[in-house]
Amino acid sequence: MHNFFKITALAIAAASAVFFASGCSAEHSQTAQETATGEKFPAFKTVDLKGHEVSQDIFKGKKVTVINIWGTFCPPCIGEMPELAAWAKEMPREAQLIGLVCDASGPEDKKITAAALKILSDSQADFVNLLPSQELMKYLDKVEAVPTTIFVDEEGRIIGEQVVGANVPKYKELLARYLK
Repeated sequence: MHNFFKITALAIAAASAVFFASGCSAEHSQTAQETATGEKFPAFKTVDLKGHEVSQDIFKGKKVTVINIWGTFCPPCIGEMPELAAWAKEMPREAQLIGLVCDASGPEDKKITAAALKILSDSQADFVNLLPSQELMKYLDKVEAVPTTIFVDEEGRIIGEQVVGANVPKYKELLARYLK
């Protein structure tokens, strides 16, 4: 009986490792061509981590918005945060970086909000990070792994390629291409 529990525990641990490796990690990023070029990012009203109201109007006035979808449970997401923080400060005027915290259950999720704020503080990241509203949660259902980074134009249309996995140099390369 003891061996049964031991084998079961090992099987569960192995399955968990595979799940987390495929869902979060992506140490080696891959670029996927956006299947619906020009697809609209969903209209939304939510709050950022500081409690400020934010809507899809955040895209207006910027030729490209880089949206980094990340989770507080994801080591590659946390690992790239200092590099994202530095990039956000040197980004061209016609572009901006925002984060979307995928594991928050909404603006009222105090536990995840506190964890995200600590990660951002430790990384000296001060760019806007959104808590998902119902509209954004529906969009997040289509996200297969984090970090996932997408690009949105000033009309709220998703443009170009999405990047699955932590790869700030690739984000920079794509942003430069989309700003031309």
